[in-house]
Amino acid sequence: MQLYFLCTGNACRSQMAEGFAKKYAPSDWHIKSAGVEQHGLNPIAVTVMAEAGIDISANTSDLIDNHFLASSQYVITLCGDAKDKCPMTPTSVSRYHWPLADPAQATGSNDEIQNVFRTTRDEIKTLVYQLIQDITTPS
Repeated sequence: MQLYFLCTGNACRSQMAEGFAKKYAPSDWHIKSAGVEQHGLNPIAVTVMAEAGIDISANTSDLIDNHFLASSQYVITLCGDAKDKCPMTPTSVSRYHWPLADPAQATGSNDEIQNVFRTTRDEIKTLVYQLIQDITTPS
């Protein structure tokens, strides 16, 4: 099984989704994240994921790998930009779109910004957990 999480810069949302998927999915699944651009790993995303017990500090911000994309069973876009710019995939690829706000655009105090990241993290955790349950539970 191969999952691919995509967002604009592969800095926050897709990184968090990759982290949760690696925690919840069977260990033999191949899970990656990427972006239509490379913005670098967001340090606040690293911090809030560590709060959830997941270390993404060694992750890198990567561009979409067309081969991995085409060979994935599931491709999940986490923002409109990635959905609009994602290359075409074979009909065998199941595509999902989770229109999540970009926490990196949050303004306010450090605490307010971190709380936006936590809210996004918790939304992603729920979505990823449910996706993996749906994939692994026989119908």
